[in-house]
Order: sequence, then structure tokens, then C-alpha cells
Amino acid sequence: MSRRTRKAAPARGMPRPTVSVCRGCCCGTAKVPDVDHAGLLAELRRSLGETATVRAVECLDACEQADVVVVQPSAEGRGAGGRPVWLGLVNDPDAVKDIAAWVGAGGPGLADAPEILDLYTFRPSRRVRRELGH
Repeated sequence: MSRRTRKAAPARGMPRPTVSVCRGCCCGTAKVPDVDHAGLLAELRRSLGETATVRAVECLDACEQADVVVVQPSAEGRGAGGRPVWLGLVNDPDAVKDIAAWVGAGGPGLADAPEILDLYTFRPSRRVRRELGH
């Protein structure tokens, strides 16, 4: 008999939106100069507080789009048809404010993104989508 404790099964779906901020080989580094990368991440965390999970992640393999942010819908948003939204070249405070406002309003599936975010939206390669399960 094993003495290890059994972990509870993870809940299905995300109860709230998740904002993944790439901090891999190019994003969040001096390779994208004159940007307060830490400040932008801190602002997302501050702005979204309990509304969304904001996490720094390793390389998302879309380096040509540095800095990359992926907004994943909540379970409710996914049920309403929301899908992950990839945003690239997120290197200024105004973009971070627009992302925070959208996610704060519900994010993918529940709220329309500000039109300005269309300029940041991109589709990652099939290989990257396959590896990440998107």
C-alpha cells in the first residue's frame, strides 16, 4: 500500500480567465529594449487582482512577436464559445490597460475585446498550437 497522499483531481475548465505572459528567451528581456517588462507584468497582476490568474510562463515559441500574452477564457467563457487569444508585441502600458479592461469585463467568450487589440492578435503556428493543446 502506498503512503503517498492522493491528489484531488483538478477542476474541469478554468474558473476565471488566465493571462499567460511569456518570459522566455526573448519576451521580457533586453532583446526587446526600452520596455519595463517587470512593470508591465506587475500592472497586469495589480489590475486583474482576483478577476483573473496572471502567470509568467517560459517561452511560448513565438519570439518574433515578443512580448507575447495569451488570454485564456474562463470555464464560463469557453462554454460561451471563447477560445485562447494570442497577443504579440505587447510592449506598452496602453496595451496592458486594454488587455486588463477586457479580461476584467470577462475576457474571451464573455466580453468583446477592444478593437485596438486586433492590432496585437496573431495566430501561432500549427506546431505551437499542437504542442500547447490549443
